[in-house]
Amino acid sequence: MQTYRDLIVWQKAMSLVLNLYAETKSWPKEEIYGLTSQIRRSAISIPSNIAEGYGRNSSGDYIRFLQIASGSLYEFQTQLEISFQLGYLSEEKYIEINLLSIEIEKMLSSLISKIKK
Repeated sequence: MQTYRDLIVWQKAMSLVLNLYAETKSWPKEEIYGLTSQIRRSAISIPSNIAEGYGRNSSGDYIRFLQIASGSLYEFQTQLEISFQLGYLSEEKYIEINLLSIEIEKMLSSLISKIKK
């Protein structure tokens, strides 16, 4: 592995961000400084923290940043659920994005476990 860009979890997290940005373009304008901004920030935080942790010189730092990415993912999942319940996402899109987030969640957990060993 040469860079964080080679990590499948980072690639999937980037896909999550791009997918989410495409969806939030059509959300109500009154949410631009509320839920839209919040969910975008939490989504961006996931691949950003994976990348930052990868660039650290210790496995302890790397694990810490992966844990931060996991926390941002849980925040994202909560905001995604709120968005769906408010009717901003179709059921199909909610399921698609949520399944991707669950896959990322499992990958982060596995990567953290692997580094701890």
